[in-house]
Amino acid sequence: MSSPATTGPDIISMGCRLNIAESEAIRQTIKASRVNADQLIIVNSCAVTNEAVRQSRQAVRRAKKDNPDKTVVVTGCAAQVDPEMFATMPEASGVVGNFDKYDADNFKFGLESNKPDIRVSDIMQVRETAPHMVSAFAERSRAFVEVQNGCDHRCTFCIIPYGRGNSRSVPAGQVVEQVQALVDKGFNEVVLTGVDVTSYGPDLPGSPTLGQLVERVLKHVPNLKRLRLSSVDGVEIDDRLFDILTDESRMMPHVHLSLQSGDNMILKRMKRRHSREQAIELVARLKEKRPEIAIGADIIAGFPTETEAMFENSMDIIDQCDIIHGHIFPYSPRQGTPAANMPQVNGALIKQRAKALRQKVSEKAQIWRDSLVGTRQNVLCELNGKAGYAENFAHIMLSEQTGPEGQIIPVEVISSDDGKLIGRRI
Repeated sequence: MSSPATTGPDIISMGCRLNIAESEAIRQTIKASRVNADQLIIVNSCAVTNEAVRQSRQAVRRAKKDNPDKTVVVTGCAAQVDPEMFATMPEASGVVGNFDKYDADNFKFGLESNKPDIRVSDIMQVRETAPHMVSAFAERSRAFVEVQNGCDHRCTFCIIPYGRGNSRSVPAGQVVEQVQALVDKGFNEVVLTGVDVTSYGPDLPGSPTLGQLVERVLKHVPNLKRLRLSSVDGVEIDDRLFDILTDESRMMPHVHLSLQSGDNMILKRMKRRHSREQAIELVARLKEKRPEIAIGADIIAGFPTETEAMFENSMDIIDQCDIIHGHIFPYSPRQGTPAANMPQVNGALIKQRAKALRQKVSEKAQIWRDSLVGTRQNVLCELNGKAGYAENFAHIMLSEQTGPEGQIIPVEVISSDDGKLIGRRI
């Protein structure tokens, strides 16, 4: 009988932070098993766009080319959505589904035979919360905890529900235990993340809300200094969560909205559940109660049927919502989604619109950074104390190396130049 592996497999993570968190969970599961993974490479694929799938396939080819003696196995969303496509790749020894990837035995076949194998369960039938979902990973000085997976909504541009299944939530007690364990390891900041984190809770006994989960974390982990949420759906921010975001000092003043567009017709065609007016009103309420809140947003440029006037509404909402942390995505059709069958916008025009949106956010962000000069910010150090993030998610370069990663230090912002803030320790 073989002994437990002493080192984990090589894992290549494509796409989102959630994939990175789950890659770490896979690594720990395999390390604790009797799978000898020293010769195993796992590509944790992404399916969010056709380009993401292409890059995932490219990663499989490159992994095998660079490591011809190792076994390459594909998992993740693209593998879940189209396992046969990856199984036909000569570089891949097997395909493991998104639910199946937390059972280390599902990776044994790649080490015991040369026969391609598909181990992909029907993700839509998964109802239980798997133990992996209380795992976490560290990104420099912050730690991420997955509290929810899957999505019950069907936005017309998105394939992800078919890769991750319906929404499933982690019981609050397990989340609290994980956050406490991370704090015990020295982390001062934790980010609660998921595919659709604001839909947390309806599948659990008593149907708790995200606001109730956050309350429990803050109450039962009193030594946690900073808590953040990943991207949120504004329409699901209820009064309880709103009050926490605006009243609780340990909840960071930074809200990233899954906005997608500033035009009501495009939002309707996307099957989003909010209107332009609701987004603007939410931000106004947040800033009225907590003026220092920094707003981020995801916006898609060039969604099918987007006219110039519709695009201008997205440009305008950057001003209306004071968006300074913008994630701008040029629309890319994803096979299998309704939007892929809608009248498409010219590709060159999509790139132009994405560039204009990024420029608009950049200008807003520069004005905001300039306003921070002379202020005091509490910075969570990273990069060996050479930089860090303030509570409002402003990234500040430090004038001198100030201390270990993960330490929170008081900083005076002394300059704003060329998109960068410079600060010195007080």
